[in-house]
Amino acid sequence: MRLPTINDDYSKINEKEALEMVRFAIDRGVNYVDTAYPYHKGNSELFVAKVLKDGYRQKVYLATKSPVWLVQSHEDFEKYLNEQLSKLETDHIDMYLLHALNKERWEKIKKLGVFDFVQKALSDGRIRYIGFSFHDELKVFKEIVDSYEWDFCQMQFNYMDEHYQAGITGLKYAHKKGLAVIVMEPIKGGKLANAPKDAMKIFEGTSDKRSPAEWALRWVWSHPEVSLLLSGMSSMEQVVENVKTASAPNYALEKSEMKVIDAVRTIYKSKIKVDCTNCRYCMPCPNGVAIPDVFRIYNDAFIFDNLEGSKREYKFLIEQNSDASKCVECGDCEKVCPQKLPIRDLLKEARAALEPQA
Repeated sequence: MRLPTINDDYSKINEKEALEMVRFAIDRGVNYVDTAYPYHKGNSELFVAKVLKDGYRQKVYLATKSPVWLVQSHEDFEKYLNEQLSKLETDHIDMYLLHALNKERWEKIKKLGVFDFVQKALSDGRIRYIGFSFHDELKVFKEIVDSYEWDFCQMQFNYMDEHYQAGITGLKYAHKKGLAVIVMEPIKGGKLANAPKDAMKIFEGTSDKRSPAEWALRWVWSHPEVSLLLSGMSSMEQVVENVKTASAPNYALEKSEMKVIDAVRTIYKSKIKVDCTNCRYCMPCPNGVAIPDVFRIYNDAFIFDNLEGSKREYKFLIEQNSDASKCVECGDCEKVCPQKLPIRDLLKEARAALEPQA
C-alpha cells in the first residue's frame, strides 16, 4: 500500500525500486506479502504478480482482499476474486480478507450471501484461509468474530491506538476465540516514526539506541496475541531497518522499556486539542458531519506535528461532504456527549485549522 512511487503519483509504482525492496525482504525471511484491490489505484496486485515471479511466489503467503464496498450482488464476490487471481497471476490466494469491514458493509455482504461464496472458494482451492480486516467499534468487531469460523482477522493496533476501534480488548477477544491476529498500522501510517523533540529525548535517554519506528514495532510484538504485523515500507532504508529489528533474538520489550513507551505516549497525549474518546455517541450527525473523524484528524495535526498531512486527510472528508463545514450548530451532539465537549465550537476550530484557505 505504501510502495515507492514516481513523481508522488500514487498510481505509478516505482517498480524497479519496489521490486528490489520486496525481494530483499523475502530473501531475508519475510514470508507474508499483503496487497489489496484498490492499493495504488488498482496497480498493486499487478506489481505483486511481477515481484513474485522467478520462484518467489512459492516463498510467501500471499494476501489480498475482497473490495466488499464494490460488491452489489452475490455474483460480484466471484467476479472480483477471479479478477484478482488473474491480476496476481496465481491459481490461489493464501490469505483472503473481506476488506475494511464496518457495520454497514457487514450487514450488506451478509444479505448478499458472502459465506456461501467463501465456502465455495475455500472448497475449490481458490483461497486457502479466510479472514477480514476491520475499521469500526469493538461491539461490531466482536459480532463479526462470533459470526463465522474465521482463520484470522486484521486490525489496527499501535501504542497510540491501544483502545481505538477493536483495540487491545478486541485483540485478546479474537485470540481467545482461536483467530490468528494480524496487526496493521503498527507505526500509525508512519506517524510514530517521526517523534517530536521532547519524545525523542526520552528515547535517546535509554541505553538501547533504537529508532522511534523500532520502538513502535517492538511494542506491538510484545503482545503475545499478535500473530504478525504489517509494515508498509516506502524505501529500502525502511526495509533494512525493519528486517534488522525483526531478526533480533528477542524483540519483545522488557517491563522497564514499556515504561519508556508510557512516557512517550503521555507526551503525545499532552498535545491533544480535543479530548474526544471516539465513543461515537454523537453519531450519526443529522447533517452528516463525521465528528469523531474531524477531531481525530485535528488532533493528529498537532500530536504528530503534521498539519499538512492532516489537511490532506481532511480533504477526503470535504469530498465526502462530512467535514465540519456541514455543521448547522443544532447542538444535538453536545446533548449526548459523555465528555461534555463544546463540540460546535471545537468543530469551528478544527475547520479553521484544516480547511484549505481560499
